[in-house]
Amino acid sequence: MTEQELKPVAEAAEAEAPSADVSAEETSAPATSADTPTLPNYLAPDLFKDVKTVTADELEPEEKEEVVPEEVQQKYVSTFSDISENEVITGRVIGMNEKEILVDIGFKSEGIIDRSEFAPEDMPEIGQTLEVYLEKLENQDGNTILSKTKADFMRRWKELKEYYENGTTFTGKIVRRIKGGMVVDVGIIQAFLPGSQIDVRPVKDFDQYLDKEIELKIVKFNEARKNIVVSHKAILEDTLKEQREALFQKIKVGEIMEGRVKNITDFGVFIDLGGLDGLLHITDLSWGRVNHPSEIVKMDETLTVKIIDYDEEKKRVSLGLKQLTPHPWDNIEDKYPVGTVVKGKIVSMTNYGAFIEIEPGVEGLIHVSEMSWTRHVKNPSELYSMGDIVEAQVLSIDPEERKISLGVKQLLPDPWDKIEEKYMVGTVHKGHVSNLTQFGAFVELEEGVDGLIHVSDLSWTRVVRHPKEILEKGQEVEVRVLEVSRDNRRISLGLKQVQEDPWPEIIKAFDTGSEVTGKIIRILDKGIIVELDHDVEGIIPFAKRSKRERKSLIQNYKIGEEISGIVMEVKPEEKKIVLFREDLSAAARKKSHRDEVQDYLRNQESPAAEKIEIPDALKQTGDDPEPAEE
Repeated sequence: MTEQELKPVAEAAEAEAPSADVSAEETSAPATSADTPTLPNYLAPDLFKDVKTVTADELEPEEKEEVVPEEVQQKYVSTFSDISENEVITGRVIGMNEKEILVDIGFKSEGIIDRSEFAPEDMPEIGQTLEVYLEKLENQDGNTILSKTKADFMRRWKELKEYYENGTTFTGKIVRRIKGGMVVDVGIIQAFLPGSQIDVRPVKDFDQYLDKEIELKIVKFNEARKNIVVSHKAILEDTLKEQREALFQKIKVGEIMEGRVKNITDFGVFIDLGGLDGLLHITDLSWGRVNHPSEIVKMDETLTVKIIDYDEEKKRVSLGLKQLTPHPWDNIEDKYPVGTVVKGKIVSMTNYGAFIEIEPGVEGLIHVSEMSWTRHVKNPSELYSMGDIVEAQVLSIDPEERKISLGVKQLLPDPWDKIEEKYMVGTVHKGHVSNLTQFGAFVELEEGVDGLIHVSDLSWTRVVRHPKEILEKGQEVEVRVLEVSRDNRRISLGLKQVQEDPWPEIIKAFDTGSEVTGKIIRILDKGIIVELDHDVEGIIPFAKRSKRERKSLIQNYKIGEEISGIVMEVKPEEKKIVLFREDLSAAARKKSHRDEVQDYLRNQESPAAEKIEIPDALKQTGDDPEPAEE
């Protein structure tokens, strides 16, 4: 027991001991009287036999407390450990069992590390010094919890932070692939390597990097999230930058170099010249037409290119591939003289023609007018499609403008050369109505040869406003050739000319002064049109009346009703018969229609007499002012 623990026991014993004037013999004798105190049972009888009573004079004088020097105190204090949680500290292995390893860290109690943190071959020995991480000074069981793994993590994390701050490169091992990149083991800690940071060129097969060590550089260090992003591309770019600077000092315009296809875009190809990238524009790939660079080159392909330009300030290099071959337009007239038959693929079409590629860089135009001798081609798509192979004849060459005119129809005989012999004027032929227009109908006499029937040549007796009143598309008709022009490639046809002119007989049938009856087919502001026999039309003109009077008269008549009138004049050139009707053609007065007719006839005999005026509009057509049909 310590001195302090023994003090109360000694005091209790001193109180029960005999006084100082009692002799030793007396005290040693057993007490028999009632006045003699009895020792407690748990104390041995001879416990206080060596206790001596002294007086104050016998005591030694009190020693004064000595002041310990400050440096000695500091040394003494330093022997105590300043320990706190979440720190890396040093400890010594003092023992181990099946589950735990005991480590002395200079605390009141030993710390414990779970044995699972050590591999069997890395198990520490007794007395070995370790760096450990203090997780808890005291858990619910009163144990101090330590971790060797976390201590290693914190040590490595500190190292990586220094790498990041100093830009130091180091080595890591790619362990697995995840979305967007790879996971890299950088020593206890795992970092993220994005797919775009693996190489300076796009990576197609990520699996080829698995289980390989790779040189890395930290590009992002997140202390709060304990997240690290690394890059291999940054190291390559630093190396390439040096190579690029050196290479840029050597290149010259016109120099021929080899490079690898690094990237393909819509506008061109990027070529790696060995640390320096150059652009091979789509227009410099080939003398011919190129829709996309992938038609000419492939990824990772090695190409021989020519330096055509470079910008030292912007560090840009322009490359050319077609410049390694002669220009295809050199001596073009010797290669393709006029009259030569060439073959090519249609590479472009417009509304005025089709361009065919005779050879890469040499294209010729087949104008729509040179596609057919007989057919009126409005758009080349009527005959051709993109990519068609076409034979054509060279018509003309302009080397300065780099233009070649081609023709397809020249490869076939021109049917119009003998058209005047085959379709003589006055002959009758059969054909099919191929098209109807406002001014007439086209009739196909043979394939590629059409003739036109003008509306005025459709009927002897009817005023035709549109050919569809008489003909239908596809209808077979007999026509007479009225005119042929080989130079203008035109044939005029007549439908009515196939029959005899009926007007001599019509004039006899409609004698002047005779009364005829017909059906109203149109009512105009200046007269009524009547359908008569022999398929002719008659007109009953209105007299000079006010607009209100005319409107009132018109209301009394309806289309389809029969009406009669007296023949006043027959006009074959206008295909009209002028009729008279008292209530329409004369002002209201007391005169019979017979008298009116007689007056009219007398006026016809006497030039000086006033004639009945027929409106000009009715003389010309007699038609109503309806819009023409398309």
